[in-house]
Amino acid sequence: MSTTPTAQLSEVGVSIWLDDLSRERIKAQGLQKLIAERNVVGVTTNPTIFASALSKGEAYDEQVRELAAAGVGVTEAVFEITTDDVRDASIVFREIYDASNGFDGRVSIEVEPGLAHDAQGTIEQAKALWAKVDQPNAMIKIPATIEGLEAITAVIGAGISVNVTLIFSLERHQAVIEAYLAGLEQAKAAGIDLSTIHSVASFFVSRVDSEIDKRLDAVGTDEAKALKSKAGVANAQLAYKLYAELFATERATALLEAGANPQRPLWASTGVKDPSLPDTLYVTELAVDGVVNTMPEKTLEATFDHGVIEGDRVTGSYEAAQAVINAIEAQGISVAEVTALLEKEGVEKFIVSWNELLETVTAALEAAK
Repeated sequence: MSTTPTAQLSEVGVSIWLDDLSRERIKAQGLQKLIAERNVVGVTTNPTIFASALSKGEAYDEQVRELAAAGVGVTEAVFEITTDDVRDASIVFREIYDASNGFDGRVSIEVEPGLAHDAQGTIEQAKALWAKVDQPNAMIKIPATIEGLEAITAVIGAGISVNVTLIFSLERHQAVIEAYLAGLEQAKAAGIDLSTIHSVASFFVSRVDSEIDKRLDAVGTDEAKALKSKAGVANAQLAYKLYAELFATERATALLEAGANPQRPLWASTGVKDPSLPDTLYVTELAVDGVVNTMPEKTLEATFDHGVIEGDRVTGSYEAAQAVINAIEAQGISVAEVTALLEKEGVEKFIVSWNELLETVTAALEAAK
């Protein structure tokens, strides 16, 4: 048995990705350190992460000065800055990508959140980001909105690897898998090598608990309070069950036999929001072979320091997980209503972060003139 909890988690079959990126981290070889010491094999980004990175330190100053001198607008400047970071990080992770046949060593970059309900705009920007980063281990993040489903199919069909984000419900997870399979079918018809296309389905965890726990508190009974902090894990366990079932269908099997890869579940939003909970809850309880867990650095360090990895905690949990969801529904709480609200809020939060990113870059461009 390996000596560290992160190594043990990797042995279970969980790919550890870092939910953070900054130019300072790249330049100071922070990524290499996490690869060597924390078993990190990939990176995810989002507008919030880039807004935070650009607001700190001096790592971006030189490029901002160059962009300002060239008279580049703020949207183009953000495009240049973020794709440079993702390209450089992709180069750092290229060895892992090669060694894992493309499953890991991945670095994700998200389309503008304002395009979440614009399928054609999402498709166009996904292709532009893919071409600009120009690294085979990049992944383009597309939100799992209704409009996003159409974009996912088209982008996968063009041979581009996709990280589908903001999945909260089992129903939408199923639609995402079907959109992925449809994209693979398009790619196959176009003569694209299916083995080169990879995808993950980012299923959010802690936000489900936050919203449902608030409603359980409002119910106020002992029975309701006993269900607190159980929904997120149960929902994700059932998502894994759905994944296993759908990739065993005749349709999926035919594509896998033609060289396609399964769309792995990715556990996102894995930092606990409730300080009374174990800080590794969404890591240890969702350990299972063939998934990704993308962790904020705080969660990664907690896992490394004191995570107790007890092997597969998902397979065989389905009956108990469904009982939790049924019990929550019996309290008068609609899980479907909660997950629809969380998707809406998720898009809105990323739009706020995107606007903060634009404001930060606008101020930097002005200061550099």
